[in-house]
Formats: sequence, structure tokens, C-alpha cells
Amino acid sequence: MNSDQDNKKVNVDDIYEDVSEWHVNAGGVKIVAKRLAGKFRTLKWIGMSIWLVLFLGPYIRFNGAQAVLFDLPNRQFNIFHVTIYPQDIWMLSLTLLFFAILLAAVTSVAGRVFCGYFCFQTVWTDIFTWIEGKIEGDTPQKAMKFNKAPVSISKLSRKLFKHSLWLLIGLLTGVSFVAWFTDSFQLWKDLVSFELPLTAAIIITAFTFGTYTFAGFMREQVCFWLCPYARLQGVMYDQDTLLPSYDAERGEPRGRIKKGQDNSSKGSCVDCNVCVAVCPTGIDIRKGQQEGCITCGMCIDACDSIMDKVKQPKGLIRYASYKELHHNGKTIPFYKRFRVLVYVTILLAAASGIVYGFMNLSPTEFKVVHERQPLFVKLSDGSIQNKYTVKVLNKTKETITLNFSIDGIEGATLHGLTVMKVEPGKVIPVTALVRVPEGAIESNLSPITFRGIADSNENITVEYKSMFFMGPKK
Repeated sequence: MNSDQDNKKVNVDDIYEDVSEWHVNAGGVKIVAKRLAGKFRTLKWIGMSIWLVLFLGPYIRFNGAQAVLFDLPNRQFNIFHVTIYPQDIWMLSLTLLFFAILLAAVTSVAGRVFCGYFCFQTVWTDIFTWIEGKIEGDTPQKAMKFNKAPVSISKLSRKLFKHSLWLLIGLLTGVSFVAWFTDSFQLWKDLVSFELPLTAAIIITAFTFGTYTFAGFMREQVCFWLCPYARLQGVMYDQDTLLPSYDAERGEPRGRIKKGQDNSSKGSCVDCNVCVAVCPTGIDIRKGQQEGCITCGMCIDACDSIMDKVKQPKGLIRYASYKELHHNGKTIPFYKRFRVLVYVTILLAAASGIVYGFMNLSPTEFKVVHERQPLFVKLSDGSIQNKYTVKVLNKTKETITLNFSIDGIEGATLHGLTVMKVEPGKVIPVTALVRVPEGAIESNLSPITFRGIADSNENITVEYKSMFFMGPKK
């Protein structure tokens, strides 16, 4: 029994070795991917639509202002009614950590799903090639026929129309990116009136021609040669990672099906090459996992459609693990894999921190710094005076007026700081003096609390615990 299993394993590995020779397209051949309907193509359209939300995001208004605005000059992120300042930057760090670990977790489970369905380069390339297909031909044969046709008014006008649409999409991309960082309506006014600030003009120009070049001309070559994430896939895969894979044991030896002939000795693969024709990076999935595979599943849709036509079971190309295909083993469920559990733990911790941060955002930031030189001053009446610098950051969108008092030492009085008016987003430093009568406290170091209450809203309070220095006792 064990001997039969070993022989089967060797035979399967030999099959995969025979079909595993592949090469990387270095740009010598232009990829014109055929488009077929299927569930993975539908999933790809859904994933791409997320970018439409991000594209329109800066134009959403809330309470008469831009709903989401990353205001870098004023060092604040406005998200609807919430304003995040540099003091809350740890929340941004947790957000970046969350998405980085999410990317690693998804890759370890199902490969380059991000690349296949959500990546900026993938999405824009798909849109650009769709436009090109509608204008010049959506198959390699039609595209070749169009490009080899003699120069004519019709050909030149279609070429001009295509490149104009590409540049327009690039321009809209650049403007919408900049709109996240400035008022979107004012940005369009400045653009139309040719009064754009220099920085905005440079960024929009870079995005316009960058998108035009990368999505229109370089396409899959960006994934092959420029994208660092593509190089990290190998360390994130393991034998249980689900990837679009060709079942060579079932498919080989491949060959065309002919009526009237005995096809029993052939595998399920009819060698139609449709899986290659639909691949956006032009690889042949039958030759095994390759650097160019972005796990979009287009080859699965293509193969399943052919299997339906030849009346064979679907799944010749399917999401499968290395262990399943090469060792006839059972893939470990993702929720039982140690690596995934570690990722999930980090994700939950980061998400908990983000939720906690949003739920406990303070409308103000209050800090009191004790002057070190000198620590205290003895006045002519015998009282002891300490000097403090009080700083208040107003995180609300309205001006607030704070009334200050001190607690902790009986008889202590506050001077130089009684009422403070703070505008939205501003930090106001004020010098405060605290005086304590001689003999009021015995210790040379006593706690003291600064407290401020807003006039307009008693729920807005600030409090800071500091220390009062009396000097060495005799």
C-alpha cells in the first residue's frame, strides 16, 4: 500500500516537473488579455469599485465642509465630526499596522488577492485595457489587425481618442488624490482658472503622466520589475496557501479533442490556451506558480467555461494548495494555522486600539510644565512661588473659553492664568504662577492639580496633576 502511494507521488511530481518550465515576459510581447464573464471577473469588478468610492470620497460634504480632509499644513485629519491631531498619531500608526498585517494575513491564506482585485496598478490597467479593447480590438488578433492597418483618418482619430481618455483618467486621478489634502471644490476652481498652487500642480502632473505611463504602457511590467510587494510573496506563501493552480495529474497529457477518435488516453486539458489568453500578465498557469501570477482567478473562469463546453467537471484550474495538488494531502483550515492565528491576534489588538482611540478622543490636549530654573522663589512676604507653562490644544471646531483653578494645597492662589480663550486647532501657551503662604504645607514637595472648565460646555474640562516645590526644610 505504501509502495503504491510512493509511486503515485513520484509520478505526480514528474508530471508537474514536465509542465513547470516558464519564462517572464520582459515586455517584448504586448499583452492583450481576452475578457470572459465569470464569478471571479465579477469579484474583480466589485473590488475595483472600491476605488470609485475612494475617488469620490473628497467630494462628500458634512456640515457644510469636506467630510474627510487630511489637512497637512494645519497638522490635522478631519474625518466627519472627528479631528485627529499629531498628539493622536499613535492611532494612525495602529491603522497602518492593521492594514499591513491584514495584507500579510490575506496573502498567507489566498495569495496575492490584493494584487488581483484591489491594487491601484491592476485596477487602472484593467480600465485602460478595457478602453483600448473597445477602440482597437479586444483580442490579440483584432488588435494586431488594427495596428498593422495602413495609416488613415479613422485609425488616427481612434488612437487620439484612446490616448485622450487615458490622459483624462490620469488627470482625474491626480486631482482626486490632491483633493484628499485640500478643499476639493476650491481645488477645481483653481484648476479651471489656472491658479493652482505650485505644489498641487506638480503632484497632479506627476499623477497624470504616471498613471498614463504605468497603466497605459508598462502595465504588467510594473508588477514584474517595479513593485516591491511582488517580491515578498514567496516568504508569505506556504504549502497550505490557496492559489490558482492547474491540476496537472488530471489535465495531462493535454491535447485537442477530435470527433471519432479515442480520447481516453488524454487528460482533461484540451490545450485551448484560453487560460493564457485571459491572463492580464500573460502567464501560462499550466506551468505552475509564477512570479507574474496575481491570483485574480481569470484563468479559472476561462477553464471552467471550456470544461462546460466539453462536458467535463469544473476545477481543472482552481484555487488549491501545494499540499493538495502535489501530495494529495488535506489543506489545513486557515483558522487552525499558527501563522494566521498570530496575524489575527495582531489585527484584533490593532483594531481594539483604534476603536479605543476613537471612543476616547479628548476635545482638548492639556499640559503643564514646571519651570526648573529656579524651582521656586521666596517672595518678600514669605510666601513661596512656583512658575509653570500651561499649554492647551483646542481639538474642537469652535472657540472655547476656559476658566482655571487649582486644587491640592490649601491657601494656594493662581496668578497670570484665570481665563484662557483658545481658537480651533490652536495651541496656546500661557505662563502661570502659583503662590502658597509660608507654613501652609510641611512637605517640600506637594501635589497640585490644575483644572479648567469651558464656559460654553461644562462637559469640556481639562485637568493636569503637577508638583509644587517648597524648597528644603530647615
